[in-house]
Amino acid sequence: MIENRPIVTFISHLVIVVGIIIIAFPVWITFVAASHDALRMTQAPAPLWPGGHFFSNLKEALFVGLEVAGSSQPAGLMLLNSFVMAMVIALGKIAISLLSAFAIVYFRFPFRMGFFWMIFITLMLPVEVRILPTFKVVADLGLLNTYAGLTLPLIASATATFMFRQVFLTIPDELLEAARIDGAGPMRFFFDILLPMSRTNIAALFVILFIYGWNQYLWPLLITTDASMTTVVMGIKQMLEAGEQILAWNKIMMTTLIAMVPPIIVVIGMQKMFVKGLTETEK
Repeated sequence: MIENRPIVTFISHLVIVVGIIIIAFPVWITFVAASHDALRMTQAPAPLWPGGHFFSNLKEALFVGLEVAGSSQPAGLMLLNSFVMAMVIALGKIAISLLSAFAIVYFRFPFRMGFFWMIFITLMLPVEVRILPTFKVVADLGLLNTYAGLTLPLIASATATFMFRQVFLTIPDELLEAARIDGAGPMRFFFDILLPMSRTNIAALFVILFIYGWNQYLWPLLITTDASMTTVVMGIKQMLEAGEQILAWNKIMMTTLIAMVPPIIVVIGMQKMFVKGLTETEK
C-alpha cells in the first residue's frame, strides 16, 4: 500500500507544474509573437500577451510567405512538402520493416540470422555518416529535387525491423499451426493475423517515424535546390538568414507555430495506441 504523504504529493505536483511551465513558455512566446505586427516585434520590451494580427499573419504566412534570397515560398507549400516526406518515410519504413521481420521470423532460409544482424548493424551507419555516397547515388539516378529523392534514402529502418521481429516472436506458434490447418498461405497469415495483432505497435512506430521525417533538415537541405521543394524546417532556417534585413519575427513565429500543428495532431490523435503499443508485452 502506498502511503499518502501530503508533502510528497505537493512536491510532485510542484515539479510537474514547473516542468509544464518551462516547456509551454516558449510555445506561448511563439504564439504571442505570431499575433503582433512586424513593428511591435522590433520594440522593447518584447510582448507577453497576444496582439490583434494573428489571422492576418496566418493568411500571409500560409499563402504568401516571407521573401528570402529573392524568392518567396508560402508556408502552405512547405507544409505539403514536409507532410509528403514524413508520410512516405513513416509508411515506407513500416511496410519494409514488417515484411523483413516477417521473413526473418517465419521463413527458414540459409544465413537467416546473418541477414538479420547485417540489417541490425546498419544502426551504426545513419544517413549523416553515409551522406556523400548516398547523395552520389541519388544524383546519378536523377532524383534531386524530387519526393523520391527526399524519401527513398531514409525509408529503411533497422530499429523498426528489430521491433517487429520482437513483436512477432511473442505471437504463439499455435496461431501459425491453426492458419496452416485452415489452408491459409503465408501472406494471408501475414495480413489476417499478424497485422491486426501488431496494430498498436504499428501506431506507436508511426508516430515516432512521422516526427522523424517531419524534422529532417540536413538531407532535404543537401538534395533540394528548387525553392518549390523546400520543407518547413528548411524554410524556418532560411527565414532566420535574412542578412542585413530586419527579421520579420511575426511571420517567422507564425510559420514555426504552423509547423508544430501536424506533429501535435498525430501525437494527440494516436496517443492511446502509441502508449499501448510501447507498453503492452502480451498478445
